Amino acid sequence: MSFTAGSFGDLGNTFRFIAEHWFPMDLSDWRTALNAMIDTLEIAVFSTLAAVLFAFPLSFLAARNWAPYRWLYDSTRFLFNFFRSIPELVLALVFIPTLGLGPIPAVMALIIHNVGVFGKLISETIEATDDGPQDAVKALGGTRLLVAVYGIIPQMVPLVLSQYFYRLEVAIRTTLILGIVGAGGLGQMLYNDFKQFMYQKVTFEVLLIMILVTAVDYLGASIRKRVK
Repeated sequence: MSFTAGSFGDLGNTFRFIAEHWFPMDLSDWRTALNAMIDTLEIAVFSTLAAVLFAFPLSFLAARNWAPYRWLYDSTRFLFNFFRSIPELVLALVFIPTLGLGPIPAVMALIIHNVGVFGKLISETIEATDDGPQDAVKALGGTRLLVAVYGIIPQMVPLVLSQYFYRLEVAIRTTLILGIVGAGGLGQMLYNDFKQFMYQKVTFEVLLIMILVTAVDYLGASIRKRVK
């Protein structure tokens, strides 16, 4: 790919087009846009929360230092890799013929994909935990379950929270993309307005996306600070 002076001239045309057609923002549908933003947040929060709850116990079976059998370790890792390898958009398209248009295919797609992602992240976190607290619980006669509860999980909580809020931000952006295939929320509204060349409405919707992602980032930082 080669860059020329003409290419940068085209980029200047892009900026001029945005300045002339995307501003000022059109706030006429602000109530509808806010409701769509809430729908997007609900889809992202529910799907990521469900995914981390599914993945958390399975992650112990995918951790090399914790899985009781090698075949169990390998099969759980394969399951996580399989879920993680399929893009959310493809999963949503698979579910749409049976579940119909709307948020449900998006939720299912996000849950399945994020189970694979959380499974990998959490299992690697388990493998990286310090052996000291685990040995202390074992020395007191603690069972395998107690070793996990008191020796591993307390070390994991800040990292898992950090992973969760990062994946929540990703899920918000993914939900916007899934709006193209009828998942609803702010993504579908943005796509419809973009197709109708209502760029000034799109500007406001992009602003709401930025506000939503920023709010989630600050909320995650605040919660992580409290649990350290």
